[in-house]
Amino acid sequence: MALVTGCGQRYGDPKPYDTLAQVPEKLAVSGTTVMVGDPTAEVTVHLYEDMRCPVCEEFETTGGGPELQNAVLRREVKAEYTLASFLDDRLGGSGSKKAANALRAALDTGRFAEYHEVLYANQPEEEVDGFTDARLLQLAEQVDGLRTPAFESAVRTMKYRSFVTASEHAYETVGTEPGKGPGTPTAVIDDVRVPDEISGALYDPTAFGKLLQLIQDNPGEWQEYKDYQPLPDPEDYGY
Repeated sequence: MALVTGCGQRYGDPKPYDTLAQVPEKLAVSGTTVMVGDPTAEVTVHLYEDMRCPVCEEFETTGGGPELQNAVLRREVKAEYTLASFLDDRLGGSGSKKAANALRAALDTGRFAEYHEVLYANQPEEEVDGFTDARLLQLAEQVDGLRTPAFESAVRTMKYRSFVTASEHAYETVGTEPGKGPGTPTAVIDDVRVPDEISGALYDPTAFGKLLQLIQDNPGEWQEYKDYQPLPDPEDYGY
């Protein structure tokens, strides 16, 4: 598979967003997934994450996450997030659920993407149930216009508890075992789950950027991997 790259903006392409604050956000019809980005973008990256998961933090802060964000800003890709909360049951506590609820509340004012970035930049240790109401409200102050009385009430009362429960269930339904999700983070690009053989690209910004570009340039070839046979050559993705 050949990599074709270009530079600059094609004639007639929409102007890129300058900041995350400009990027459209909405709740999907399913009610369990948050959609971020230009709805007309040709490539969709769907992420399943638990906000307490340190591997998700690695993806979001030093891995492919910043590349994904840049592609969203360029309107080349739209991102979707399904927020799991299984780590609360596994480790004890309620941080995953509280963080997911707070993120859903942030969506009400179009601040999901900005707040999502802030929470991962300040993720507590996995074993520490650090996403408390007080901490979530404190971190919300880093996002302009987010910490309103309505947001505070939503955080303190777990207003979106049903969303949190439904999102965890949605995560579990995509696993191969009943009642057990596929692990976090899991990335599904244009309905094709990134195969284990090249999952390392999720944590390498250069490789993940190449992967997104390859899918943009060769959407038909990527769809051939939907049933995981044959698998793509890892060398095509920088490995």
